[in-house]
Amino acid sequence: APLTPLSPRRDDLLSSGFWAASAGECGERGVRDSGDSEPRPAALTPPPAGAVRAPLGSEPPARCVCYGLGRFGRCPIARYQLAFLLLLLDELRVPPARCALFDPAFSAWEAAALRALGLCLLPENEEGKHGIEGVTTLFYMVHCGKALYNNLLWSNWSPAALSKLVIIGNSFRGIEERLLSRILERDYSYIAKVLKGVEEVALPSHPRYLDTFNDTSVHWFPLDKLQELSPEVWDFVEEPMYQDCEDLEIIRKGEE
Repeated sequence: APLTPLSPRRDDLLSSGFWAASAGECGERGVRDSGDSEPRPAALTPPPAGAVRAPLGSEPPARCVCYGLGRFGRCPIARYQLAFLLLLLDELRVPPARCALFDPAFSAWEAAALRALGLCLLPENEEGKHGIEGVTTLFYMVHCGKALYNNLLWSNWSPAALSKLVIIGNSFRGIEERLLSRILERDYSYIAKVLKGVEEVALPSHPRYLDTFNDTSVHWFPLDKLQELSPEVWDFVEEPMYQDCEDLEIIRKGEE
């Protein structure tokens, strides 16, 4: 059966403790009693619904979008990332039919395998420009290019929209640390502008998955933090074009 390679990966994520550790790391915001000055250890409160329950608060995602999963038919790293995604959907009770994926690298076999799992495929390369239209949405974008995150932010550039967004992907703090500020502000201005309005929790380090989930964080955008940003932040909404960017890291529409 074409989908059997996923079952061992799912079992590995569960038996290794990585799934529970990820949920615990990202659920610390949800295990603070009203009288506690510090969160209680996450292990004392079994995380009820995966790595993104806490940032979503009482409003679980209605749908999920996955970009850049890669060639899971031949890449073990991509298979683990897909298995993690399926665990997330199951725990968050997002039906597979409400999860849409796109990667220009998918083979015909991989596309068929995803459909067999009940998942949907986006019909074209959006370059990350996906508006959520008021629906709380989880974006699963592990190890994607910076322009995809920047485009996604631009497509939802308002406090109301961003507050309904959760992104599992490359650490925004890491992007800030690795890029010269002038390059970040020139090429990825929406990432630069939202840094003071984002909360971020890193997935835990695990020796078995160092290449699979390294530099990966859960990001969310609390409405109160977004509303504290300068009003001028929201005035500039020019579409990113990247004409001066030397290393874009994404496949653009028409280049597939």
